[in-house]
Amino acid sequence: MTGSSAFATLLRALTLVAVILMHSTPSSADTATDSAFRRQFGDGFFDRLWQLNPDWAIANGYYKYADRLVVPDDRARAARLEQTERWTSELHRIDPKKLSPNVRADWEMLDNEFASTRWALTELRAWQWNPAAYNVADPFALLTTLEYAPLEERLRTFLERLENVPAYYAAAKANVANPTREHTRLAIEQNRGALAVFGAELDAQIAGSKLAAAERSVFKQRLTAARASIEDYVAWLEALDGKLASGEVQARSFRLGRELYAKKFAFDIQSGDTAEALYERALAEKETLLSRMALLSDLLWPKYFPNAAPPDDRLDRIGQVIAKLSEQHVARENLIAAVKQQLPDLERWVSEHDLVTLDPTKPLTVRETPAHQRGIAGASIEAPGPYDPGAQTYYNVTPLDDLSPERAESWLREYNDWMLPILNIHEAIPGHYVQLIYANKSPSLVKNIFGNGAMIEGWAVYTERMMLESGYGGSKAEAWLIYSKWNLRTVCNTILDYGVHVLGMSEADVMSLLTHEAFQTEQEAADKWKRVTRTSVQLTSYFSGYAAILDLRERLQRTQGAKFDLKRFHEQFLSYGNAPVKVIRELMGAP
Repeated sequence: MTGSSAFATLLRALTLVAVILMHSTPSSADTATDSAFRRQFGDGFFDRLWQLNPDWAIANGYYKYADRLVVPDDRARAARLEQTERWTSELHRIDPKKLSPNVRADWEMLDNEFASTRWALTELRAWQWNPAAYNVADPFALLTTLEYAPLEERLRTFLERLENVPAYYAAAKANVANPTREHTRLAIEQNRGALAVFGAELDAQIAGSKLAAAERSVFKQRLTAARASIEDYVAWLEALDGKLASGEVQARSFRLGRELYAKKFAFDIQSGDTAEALYERALAEKETLLSRMALLSDLLWPKYFPNAAPPDDRLDRIGQVIAKLSEQHVARENLIAAVKQQLPDLERWVSEHDLVTLDPTKPLTVRETPAHQRGIAGASIEAPGPYDPGAQTYYNVTPLDDLSPERAESWLREYNDWMLPILNIHEAIPGHYVQLIYANKSPSLVKNIFGNGAMIEGWAVYTERMMLESGYGGSKAEAWLIYSKWNLRTVCNTILDYGVHVLGMSEADVMSLLTHEAFQTEQEAADKWKRVTRTSVQLTSYFSGYAAILDLRERLQRTQGAKFDLKRFHEQFLSYGNAPVKVIRELMGAP
C-alpha cells in the first residue's frame, strides 16, 4: 500500500467514524425516550440492515459487507421478513408521543419503512413478476469506480462477490413467475448492459493490479462463470419473452390496479393525501398552466410569426410557438459537452443570487449513463451515501448513439436550448446534486437512508421554478413558456401514472395527452409510455413533492411576512435530510 493510498484509507475510516458519531451521539436536549430510541435504532440496527442488504450498503458508502452477494432465494426473503417483524415489534415498544419532534419523525419514517417492506414482500411480490429486479451489475460497478480503498483491496472484494453470481441468477429464474412482458424486456436490455461491467475495463484493472497469480487464476474462473450466468439469464428471458408474446405463457399486466396502487402510493409518497386527490389536483393544475401558456404564446406570436394570423385553437397556438422555439438545440454529438458547459453557469447564478450555499469541495462528474442503467430515464444523478460523502457524484446522461436521426432530432427538440438548462437545474444545480449533498450532512441517518422520493424529486422540480423566479433565463417570455411546458410535464406525469395504472389509459390515450395537450415530442412521449409501463407511483412523486414544497413556502411567507428569508428557508428545509415534506413542515413549525 502506498503512502497516499494508506492516507486515503485512513481518511475514509475517520470519516466513517465521524458520520457514526454525528448520527448516533445523543444531544443534551434528548429525552430519556429519545435516548432509548437512538440506542435501539442506532449503530447496531444499521449494521444488521447492511448485513441483509449489502448492495444497498455499498450505494450508501458502507463497505463492511461489500464482499457479500445475497442470493435472492426464499431463505433470504424469509430472513428479511423475520427481521422486519422483529424491528417493528421493537419500534412499537417505544411510545412516539414521548419522543421529541425530530426523533418522532424518525419513528414515523421507520414505521412506514417496515410496513412497506412487509407489504412489498408479501402482497406486491414484484420479486415474482419483475425479472428486471435481478441484476448484479451496479454494486460491482461501484467497487471498480469508487476509490474508497486501494485497487487490490477492492478487486478482492469484487472477487468474493463473484462467487455467488451463478447462484444469484439461478434463484432469479426460480423466482420469476407470471411476469409482465414489459419488465421482461427491460431485464433483457439491462442485463445485456451488465456484461460491460465484467468486460474489457475490468480485465485491464486486473492486469494492472498487484494481485497474486493464484488470485488472478480464481478471478478468471469466477468471471467466466459470472458472464455465463448473465448470458444464460438473458437467453432464458428471451425464450420466456417469446412465450409471453405467443400466449404460451400468460403474462401479468404491468398495471397495478386500484388497490395495489393506493397502498404503494401511501407507502412511497407519504403525503397524507390519496392518489386520487393528487390526480384531481393535477387535472386542475394542468388547466392553470395551459391558460398561462396561452397568454405567453399570444405575447410571443408576433415575434416569431409576424406575417401569420394565430389559429383560434388555444392548443394549436401554444404548440406552434413551442415548435418554433424547439428548433434551437445543440447538435447530437455535442449533447454531453453542452451539459458540462452549463453547470458552472448554474453554480455562479445560485451563488451570486444567494439562493443556497454550495459546497465546492464535492465533485460532480458528467458521464454517459452506464449500459446496465439505461432504459428508464435519459438523465440521472448517482450520488454517494452518508458513510462516504466525499466519493464521486455522477451526472449520468444517456447519449443518442442508438437512436435513428429522426428519433435523435425529436429528442433534441424536446431538450432544446431553453429546456436543457431546466434539465440541468433539476438533476444538478441546485436540484438533486445540491439536495443530496445537504442530505449527507443531516444528523439523522434514518431521514437520509430511508429517503422520501417525493421530497427528493419535489425539491428538484421546485428549484426549476425558483431559478426562473430569481431571473434565470433573463425573465424572457420564451424561458417561462418552455419552463411551463416542462412543469406541465411534471403535472402530466401524475395524470398518466394514475390514469394508466388505475384508470386503464391506453398507449394511444397517453400519446395524445403528452403530444397534443402537453406539447411533448413523439420520442419523449414514447419514452414516457415505456417508463410508465416499467415503473409505478414514482412518476407522481414530482408533482406531489413540488406542490407540497411550494405550499410550505407560501405558508411561511404569509406567516413570517417581511422576516421571511428565501435562502434561510431553503437551507433549513434541506437540513432535514430526505424526510417527507409533511414531516419537514411539522418540524419547521408551519401552520
